[in-house]
Amino acid sequence: MKKKMILAVLALGVFASSCSNDDDNTSSVDSNLTLNLDGLEALGDDFVYEGWIIVDGSPVSTGTFSSVDFPQTFSVNSEQLEVATTFVLSIEPAVDSDPLPAATKILAGDFSGALASVDSNGIVANFATATGSYILATPTDADDTNEESGVWFLDNSSGSAVTGLDLPTLTEGWKYEGWAVLDGTPISTGTFTDPTLADDNATTSVFKGDAGDGPGFPGEDFLQNAPAGITFPTDLRGATIVVSVEPSPDNSPTPFTLKPLAHVVPSDAAVHTTISMGVGPTSVISGSVTRN
Repeated sequence: MKKKMILAVLALGVFASSCSNDDDNTSSVDSNLTLNLDGLEALGDDFVYEGWIIVDGSPVSTGTFSSVDFPQTFSVNSEQLEVATTFVLSIEPAVDSDPLPAATKILAGDFSGALASVDSNGIVANFATATGSYILATPTDADDTNEESGVWFLDNSSGSAVTGLDLPTLTEGWKYEGWAVLDGTPISTGTFTDPTLADDNATTSVFKGDAGDGPGFPGEDFLQNAPAGITFPTDLRGATIVVSVEPSPDNSPTPFTLKPLAHVVPSDAAVHTTISMGVGPTSVISGSVTRN
């Protein structure tokens, strides 16, 4: 049943003429829809959350919000709410001329009576079995004295480099992003959708050295053009390495709330040696939606 719900939700983008508004309502009587969600973060000025109910296979907006304090209650057309089968939450531009849900859907769940239990599993991805590893190395310069200043998501324990990340395929509207958190400052290693390939900034990074793009996996050398307050080259031992899941388009230059993998680099970590990651602080967002 959940698989059918997710497939239906992901297909909503094809209903270009199906999004209902108040002018389409057959009754002016409204009922309450109450959201009680856990794990959402504020999106900033350029984006908002928008709720949707699925009525006869089509999305009907239940309203937008920016605050992540819950519970929150919205007035929704009673007849539509009564027959709604599913609730979906999306991330939308704050100024939005498109009446349909954006591709970036973050929560979904089917109604069972008055209650819908919603979560990000499936509608974003399920990270229950996600694993990761990385090495410390700086392959993009000719200096072998600063190898602790780069992180690459690969596994070389067999003697040959293979992908270090076992991650599920994300749905449309999402990307992975690697991070090194130095003295509380997150610095991106780049975004990617396929962990077996180089990330999106492989050829455009301003941090790498001048000896090449590096191995064909996500990762980064922190060698030059350091952000304000940071010095490159650096020593990543003691820093936190994170893999987050980001909206695309992204709402912020900092990591999003979904962080399925994270690891503090050991103080005695050896360079060029595979290091296993652990479970991140947030791998699922969930909550409940009640109609009455």
